[in-house]
Amino acid sequence: MKQKHYIAGLYYRLSQEDERQGESVSIDNQRTILRKYAEEHGFEIHDEYIDDGVSGTTFQRPEVQRLLDDAKTGVINTIIVKDLSRFGRNYIEVGQYVDYVFPAFGIRFIAIQDNVDTENRDSGAMEMMPIMNVFNEWHAANTSKKIRAVWKAKAKEGVFHGKKATYGYIKGTDEKRTFIIDEETAPIVRRIFEMYASGISPRRISEILNEENVPCPGQYAFEKLGHKGKPGDRRLWGQITIASMLKNIVYIGHMPQLMSTSVSYKNHKRFKKDQSEWVVVYNTHPPIISQELWDRVREREKSVAQGRKTATGYTHPLSGFLYCADCGCKMKLNSVGNNKYAFNCGDHMRFGKTICFSHHIAAKTLEKIILDDIRDMAQRIVLDEKAIREEFIRHNAEVQEKSIKAVKKELQGKLKRIEELSCLMQLAYEDRLKGKMPEDICLNFIQKYSDEQKKLEAEIEALEAKLTETENTIQSADDFIRNIKKYLEAPELTREMCYELIDRIIVGGLPKITGKEREIDIVYKIDIASVLRHKLNNSDK
Repeated sequence: MKQKHYIAGLYYRLSQEDERQGESVSIDNQRTILRKYAEEHGFEIHDEYIDDGVSGTTFQRPEVQRLLDDAKTGVINTIIVKDLSRFGRNYIEVGQYVDYVFPAFGIRFIAIQDNVDTENRDSGAMEMMPIMNVFNEWHAANTSKKIRAVWKAKAKEGVFHGKKATYGYIKGTDEKRTFIIDEETAPIVRRIFEMYASGISPRRISEILNEENVPCPGQYAFEKLGHKGKPGDRRLWGQITIASMLKNIVYIGHMPQLMSTSVSYKNHKRFKKDQSEWVVVYNTHPPIISQELWDRVREREKSVAQGRKTATGYTHPLSGFLYCADCGCKMKLNSVGNNKYAFNCGDHMRFGKTICFSHHIAAKTLEKIILDDIRDMAQRIVLDEKAIREEFIRHNAEVQEKSIKAVKKELQGKLKRIEELSCLMQLAYEDRLKGKMPEDICLNFIQKYSDEQKKLEAEIEALEAKLTETENTIQSADDFIRNIKKYLEAPELTREMCYELIDRIIVGGLPKITGKEREIDIVYKIDIASVLRHKLNNSDK
């Protein structure tokens, strides 16, 4: 009988974890063992296939895929590896290839140190192969668990383990790789925050940076640091990049890590973790952004007014802040020629007087009313800041006290009901044990009580959060007073000013339509206006 001619592909694999085990599993060591085996057994070596630094838990490895393609197309008819774990650590996939795929294509598979050779399927090693594959997968799972634990421990110590520093920083050379401010890119980061705080959208910010040919983070990393980036990476600023930068607490000196994770050690697809699961170490490196600027950006995010651009790219300072007093719709900006603008009820402009009547008001008129009110408020605060601050704290404390009492009363009622439900569930269970209640009825009662209890627990959590989120009235007053004093002599109304001070503005109807004086109600973020009115009324008496 003519002896079969074996054409072999030699496969080597080394993972990052394997590298720590030393020379015994190195690529060179594997090459020596496999080449010696092939020569001693008369195999023709077609090629070597090397996956260096790749986990065996996945078969989406470039070289193992090339090896399998060559085997399936008949280029090679033998695969030789040092041991089963080199081929893979997923026992299901390894088993499928060895037991089904390779026999179907007439491929001989040899794992030298495990004595596995598919030409001799009756050997003890072949019988033990499923157990060895399971052990190899267990090793991968256990290793993954240990690595995650090490990463978490290092993250809690503030040790940065990323490949490159966040844009705006350089990775330090100390043990913790502490971030150092990159003087070339840090000014760009500050400018992005300033532009957003002043009312410019992330999309427009990205357009401005692209127009000025400012290298985006990926391009900068490629040009300055040699990072190749991912295939398909765009070399332009995008609004998603800007938006993510504006939320990154790295820029105020804190280090968030472990913000994403893989599905499992087998499935390496990554997904973002909830922020509560992040590991954050505070004050680990110098900030690029001041706390004040960070807070202004957060205020801008919370604002009801995101603002819309006109066809010419103009965003009015009041865009998004104005509401119709009669139908509640947002007011819409429209051009009235020669760079002049006016606002009107959005529903009236879209659907006509059948939905709502005209609330037309010139933009310049509205700007003057609001700017005068801000200046007037700032002047009165400057003249009597201490008294106004004390009055604000007293007034706000009264409002909050009533609110807190109502919340506590509601909270007490829900806690009492939860205790009642626990007793009812206990009674139902005892009646079932005593034979006084059928099992199905008992289970229905317990399920009903349990569902109500879960609902109440969620409501209680929300109420407790409401209590803890009660504003610090002294700090709120100080922030608002400091902000408004900046605009005592403001020459014009700006979008940044609106974001800092105003929550919304409610515009009443025209006198000729309503038959009464037109009202413009400015709702500030801090209800200090009512305090000023209270003081003014008292001083008039």
